[in-house]
Amino acid sequence: MTPVVLPAQTVGLLVGTDRITATSADRHAHIYPATGAPNATVALAGAPEIDHAVGVAKDAQRQWMALGVDGRRDALIDLADVVHAHLDDLAELNTRDYGVPISFAGNAILLEQFLRHFAGYVDKPHGSSTPVSGSSDVNLIEREPYGVIGVVAPWNGSLVVAASCVAPALAAGNALVFKPSELAPLAALRFGELCLEAGIPPGLVNIVPGAADGGDALVRHPGIGKIHFTGGDQTARTVLKAAADNLTPVVTELGGKSASIVFADADLDTAAALSAHQGPLMQSGQSCACASRILVHDSVYDAFAERFLAAIGASRVGDPLDPTVTFGPVISAASADRILAAVDQAVDERAGELLTGGRRLTEGALAQGYYVEPTVLGDVDNRSALTQTETFGPVVSLIRFNDDADAVRIANDTPYGLNGFMHTRDLARAHTVARQLESGSVWINQLSRISPQGPYGGYKHSGAGRTGGLEGLQEFQQVKNIRIGLG
Repeated sequence: MTPVVLPAQTVGLLVGTDRITATSADRHAHIYPATGAPNATVALAGAPEIDHAVGVAKDAQRQWMALGVDGRRDALIDLADVVHAHLDDLAELNTRDYGVPISFAGNAILLEQFLRHFAGYVDKPHGSSTPVSGSSDVNLIEREPYGVIGVVAPWNGSLVVAASCVAPALAAGNALVFKPSELAPLAALRFGELCLEAGIPPGLVNIVPGAADGGDALVRHPGIGKIHFTGGDQTARTVLKAAADNLTPVVTELGGKSASIVFADADLDTAAALSAHQGPLMQSGQSCACASRILVHDSVYDAFAERFLAAIGASRVGDPLDPTVTFGPVISAASADRILAAVDQAVDERAGELLTGGRRLTEGALAQGYYVEPTVLGDVDNRSALTQTETFGPVVSLIRFNDDADAVRIANDTPYGLNGFMHTRDLARAHTVARQLESGSVWINQLSRISPQGPYGGYKHSGAGRTGGLEGLQEFQQVKNIRIGLG
């Protein structure tokens, strides 16, 4: 495959039809995590560029609404067609962004799926009419766009956030200023170009890579109608405080410390394979959906652990551009050091027994990349820092439980509540326990499979608001009540 982005290339902001490489902020040297070598130099947005992008977006939003429902619906379908034709490009850039194996191409496909799904909402009823107590007046409840949506995307999922935010926001009638992380801007910028190629009005989707100062300017801008932030809970606190200056509403999709519960009646081979992928292997554990706490019934703990370690051992480590590779690097050397420090602390504090991993891979072709071995600790104390703090790396904990109530208690004993996972063949148990888990989504005998039809979001410190489904569309609409007196 011919590289889409050459190491010497400078990439910039996409505002309207302009590619802006001369900005008020510093430039960022983007590094391919698999090799430690540069991919590109990235121009970053500062406050002046954010202000310009918001102004351009406001004008484009008015043009977008003037198209009417048929025009907006057809434009989103056309965009989905163009994305489909460039899935390989987007998948490669997604890999170059942060080292996710190209064999995991679901992020680009998800973008197409969300666009097609929400295109269908454009010309469907968005409001309602209700009787009014004591009156025969006409009472209308309508849903209208906010205007300009500010999106702050994390480095580990710009295409997923583009899918879950851009598609419904456009369907609801908004424009967007989309800020990908400076660590992973390449796929998002290509998506912005595809929007123009598909005939989306210039300025409707603006891509403005930026660091913290760019993000701060975006969330503080008075022209932003609503903010969607995906990232860590500590940064979310900063975003919420900044947005409070203008009372701008904020949707947050934050981190997780998800539990995967393996009951005694589970198919252990399937449970081990799914847990290995959902835990340390998928995106090298760099996912808010990572099942980093694996709760196993005491009677099958040893049998499961054997299968789980074998599933991890069968993964293929290497250059994530190789379609046979299933495990790639972490985002940076600093992340590798932070992850390994968390493992060392857990071992030093006797929080659990190190069963495998716990080292950085520094030999052969991987030496210059940021590879951390898939790491598993057994018999972990659920009150330890390892299980209460999001590690955001290929590190998982095995924890024993005695009965269903014990499993629920341990699973809920965390500040987070994004996902819950269960492995059982007992349908009654699946229903009962799922309702007791304090998480926005529960996945039974399967992986976390985000879809445009299903609302996704968290409880507790994992965020507020939803993407996907009707709930996801309504996050980008504000409600107006119109009452018409009839005498």
